[in-house]
Amino acid sequence: MTKSEFRYAHHPEDVKKYTTEELRREFLMNDLFNEDQINVVYSMYDRMIVGGVMPVKSALKLEPTDDLKAENFLDRRELGIINVGAAGKVTVDGEVFELRNKEALYIGKGAKDVVFENGNEGQTLFYFNSAPAHHSYPTKKITKNEAEIVELGETKYANRRTINKLIVNSVLETCQLQMGMTELHEGSVWNTMPSHTHTRRMEAYFYFDLEEGQAVSHFLGQPNETRHIFMKNNEAVLSSEWSIHSGVGTSNYTFIWGMAGENMDYGDMDAVKTNELK
Repeated sequence: MTKSEFRYAHHPEDVKKYTTEELRREFLMNDLFNEDQINVVYSMYDRMIVGGVMPVKSALKLEPTDDLKAENFLDRRELGIINVGAAGKVTVDGEVFELRNKEALYIGKGAKDVVFENGNEGQTLFYFNSAPAHHSYPTKKITKNEAEIVELGETKYANRRTINKLIVNSVLETCQLQMGMTELHEGSVWNTMPSHTHTRRMEAYFYFDLEEGQAVSHFLGQPNETRHIFMKNNEAVLSSEWSIHSGVGTSNYTFIWGMAGENMDYGDMDAVKTNELK
């Protein structure tokens, strides 16, 4: 079973006027995992699709939604998957890929059958992003050992974090989709701080590994007109090209960032000084 939602893009002048309820309705994705269901959100921000898969009793096949107007989900798209639960498997056109926790799978344009299955070690949860693609690149599994790893931040500023670049152009070829995973060290709570924007690409954040009863406040909006959304474990949020994307938690956590747009250079960003945020 597949459940699909559609989200429009937003003008920054409009977002200034949004209430808390409106911000959450337009940007927050808080219902990604339901038993034996694939949930997808089709966003007009670079036509990024954000999805969650929770196979329990049966295997789940990725079917095209009405918004795609395609015979197969990946006829004109590429897909990045990161397992955020117990071990499971993804079968792509008959080839089986075993994915353990925090391992990734890139699937290129043109794949016909993508099937998700639960493992036997607990509950599997697959988080994915998908973006339009113009070329077909090979399907490839990426483990944390194969990721490009960057250490950032300082304990002094409560932002020590390990960035695992999993589906990026320095690790494998993609058309435009870029995905990675940032793990905050114990005692650190700030992510993407100092903050930045990058009008060449949008971004989606997925927060997980958050301790029970804790929360993350995700920041969005223009640097001089910031807003926030309080988020729980296993929730995602859309971040527009003109918006900052940063957050702070009441404990440490992990988040997945996914990007689509016209520039795949990870370092392409317009920095915002922390003391200039409003």
